[in-house]
Amino acid sequence: MVTMIPAPFAGLAGTMAAADADLRTALRAHGLSWEEYPDLTGAARPRGAAAALAYPMQGVLKYHGMSDWNQRIAYLPSVSLCNDAGYTLTLVEFDPSLPADVATIGGQPALGRELERVRQSLDAVRAASGATVHARVVSKNVVRGARIGKGLGSSASASAALALAATAALYGDDVAANRRLVSCMARLLAGSGCRSAAGGCSVWLSYPGIRHEESFAVRLDTAGQLDEVRLITTPIDSRVGLKTEQAHLDAPESALFRCWMTGRRDETLTCIDAACAGDWRTLGQWAELDSMRLHGITMSGSRENKLVGWEPENIALFRMCNDLRAAGVPVYCSTDTGPTAVFITHRDYEDAVVAAIAGLDLGLEAIRGRVAGPARLVDVAEARVELRRANVEL
Repeated sequence: MVTMIPAPFAGLAGTMAAADADLRTALRAHGLSWEEYPDLTGAARPRGAAAALAYPMQGVLKYHGMSDWNQRIAYLPSVSLCNDAGYTLTLVEFDPSLPADVATIGGQPALGRELERVRQSLDAVRAASGATVHARVVSKNVVRGARIGKGLGSSASASAALALAATAALYGDDVAANRRLVSCMARLLAGSGCRSAAGGCSVWLSYPGIRHEESFAVRLDTAGQLDEVRLITTPIDSRVGLKTEQAHLDAPESALFRCWMTGRRDETLTCIDAACAGDWRTLGQWAELDSMRLHGITMSGSRENKLVGWEPENIALFRMCNDLRAAGVPVYCSTDTGPTAVFITHRDYEDAVVAAIAGLDLGLEAIRGRVAGPARLVDVAEARVELRRANVEL
């Protein structure tokens, strides 16, 4: 399926397609590969159930803006780290007796736009085979801390968990083992979901006009290269009620956006090399730098109403990292759409970073974590038990 090329960016589509070809060549040169996109015509089962767990992600090379909203296609490739500070658990049951899709998220019935996005993802999974059976979806987000904050990446984990569980429930575990398929399907709820599906440090291949089946994520750290990396998460709420959808709308209007696009090829190649070599400092450097560029681009998308995604705490946290590095503690601060900050460091410096966050006396929680793996299937019976413990109605 061919995706849209917005008219103002038609002149850059060819440049970004050529960059994408270079990235795929580099991935293959590192010994990385991906499956063929399957033909699932007639492969759907009449009913089935499956459960999946997926982790949120933290951007290294960020993205904002959608060249195709229906297919959730980004204007540029991006790189991220999955973060085990939280997870999403999702149960999907396809049942011929259901007259329509239903969903419960965090113990509450999904309605309006929330339910619409779930149905769109289910429709894509069904459309691959022509199936029409409806589904019951039950999902919850978990954070290993007192609050979720804004910008943790839980929409990505929710996307990946839904895509994997729905694919396994409708087509079986063997089909769900196709990471390319699941990554493409995960992209359709929230673009970053494709990277949560892939896990670890992964690159999302995307550009205006790319085909649906070609826009997926590939994991880069396939040999444990980032096992010593620590991710320290400080959840921070958005006091302005920041909406990610609005950030996606505003960013392409910034005069800085095209420069961000055209520089992405070389930056992504650098991050691919760094992840494959276990060079976590280079990944951290780019995560911190692109945090600042992301917010600069988003804040400059409108002359009238500036979308300021940071809170005052963010300035103190970025300055803290400068001070720590000057003192010989390598650590890098990363933010995505919202103010929640994730610190990238080595296990040898984890305690020093946690102590420094506490020393700011800002009342911030520091959740210790690691780079998490890909979305995975879990036992359906065990998932039911966990969802019931969370008072989620099944």
